Amino acid sequence: MTSSITVQPHQLPATIRSFLAAHHIRDIDAAARAFSSDAVVVDEGRTYRGSVEIGEFLGKAGAQYSYTTELIGAQRLDEDRWVATNRLEGDFPGGVVELDFRFTLDGPLVAELVIAPR
Repeated sequence: MTSSITVQPHQLPATIRSFLAAHHIRDIDAAARAFSSDAVVVDEGRTYRGSVEIGEFLGKAGAQYSYTTELIGAQRLDEDRWVATNRLEGDFPGGVVELDFRFTLDGPLVAELVIAPR
């Protein structure tokens, strides 16, 4: 079992902080730069592989809804694995959700991102 360490959001690696900021303002190009060329993203049961699919995912993710995002927690699982918990409130079904963004880094870039309800 992996133990996690709660960290302050400013203690997340720069790549993750940059991705979250870009994703929040829907800057798809900046968000996509956080990923390695062979990265994998898993969201809502779908897997996106590589730069093209991840770019398409970033362009469509949540675009049909209006919502606010608040980073409410952060954890370090080990040197390469981190979790950022976001609370979303908006006009999507249910209206409020807390999502864990589970990042695996490979050097300075994101190799994998799994987004799942908390």
